[in-house]
Amino acid sequence: MLGSPSSSRKSRMSSASNVMYTNAVYWPNHRVYNGDTPGTLNFGCINRVYYAFANVMLDGGVFLSDEWADAAAPCDGFQGALGSLMHLKQRHPHLQVILSVGGGASADTFPVVASSTILRDNFGRSVRGLVEASGLDGIDIVWEYPCTPAQGADFLALLAATRLHLPEDRFLVTAALPATRQILQNIDLRRSAEYIDAFNLNAYDFYGPWTSKGGHHAQLYSMHKDEPSGTSAVQFMMASGVPGKKILLGIPLFGRSFLHVSGPGHKNRGCGGEDGSFEYNTLPRRGTKEQVDKRACAAQCVGADGGFVTYDNPETVRMKATFCKQKGLGGLSYWCAPSDSKDSKRSLIAAGFRTLHSS
Repeated sequence: MLGSPSSSRKSRMSSASNVMYTNAVYWPNHRVYNGDTPGTLNFGCINRVYYAFANVMLDGGVFLSDEWADAAAPCDGFQGALGSLMHLKQRHPHLQVILSVGGGASADTFPVVASSTILRDNFGRSVRGLVEASGLDGIDIVWEYPCTPAQGADFLALLAATRLHLPEDRFLVTAALPATRQILQNIDLRRSAEYIDAFNLNAYDFYGPWTSKGGHHAQLYSMHKDEPSGTSAVQFMMASGVPGKKILLGIPLFGRSFLHVSGPGHKNRGCGGEDGSFEYNTLPRRGTKEQVDKRACAAQCVGADGGFVTYDNPETVRMKATFCKQKGLGGLSYWCAPSDSKDSKRSLIAAGFRTLHSS
């Protein structure tokens, strides 16, 4: 039997009094090895950072995944990327820092832990200890992904157990989910929303090396019936009882590549880049022209070493931020922050923030 959340739940927004929407970014710890640091981010446009990832053990324990990157590497004059973030949090009182738990490395572990009452309790106790010891604001559960109705029920039970140890008046609890109905339909979304502060809805990776055809991988609108899109996922979640304010629409800071084709809908003949992707700050590819498909709300470039590359640009992010405001969503989230453009005119994080907070 799941415990019921407090009836006096208050909506959680950024602690910055003049900020109505959340503009959240993911910062993966492995980016330390690329020379990236949290101190290079523009915290005038960011009010939440998800630090990714902590790993889940089979006994339910949660541990930081890279002790050197997290707590020892020289980073912005401090020790470790997480150490840097916690100092940045002191300098920017509006900033929330949340530990993302899971990701691909824990994909096989979450189903085991979530299926056991004892292990769920161990998980809750462990994240409480980690959050308190680090001075963090809460956790983000990234289970990729509850693939059956039974796992969906276990996901709900895991959220309930986590909330028992991280009470809502002191901590934030969020969860990342893909914007695909095949996964979302496994979960009681309305009841899940009672235990958490936000869903990070990953409205991207609709197409990639794993799909038989190429297509716009982060399209807001679909051109064909039953084709995935950000809009259809948001509509499904809200129709399932999730308050709009608890949905953050995910923006990719990377593009997906499809070689030997000029646009969406063609057979997948291979991909360019690293594992089929290019970081946003390398787009459009040299020698290509950036175009925007306004019907789908997607940017693209064609040619050079990427073939057809589909991604978001400032124009499409402004459209998505406007959509968020129209639908009453909580804001935007971005994967991942170090891949954004250093040029303020090209920055997707800045474009989203400005549009969310424009009149």
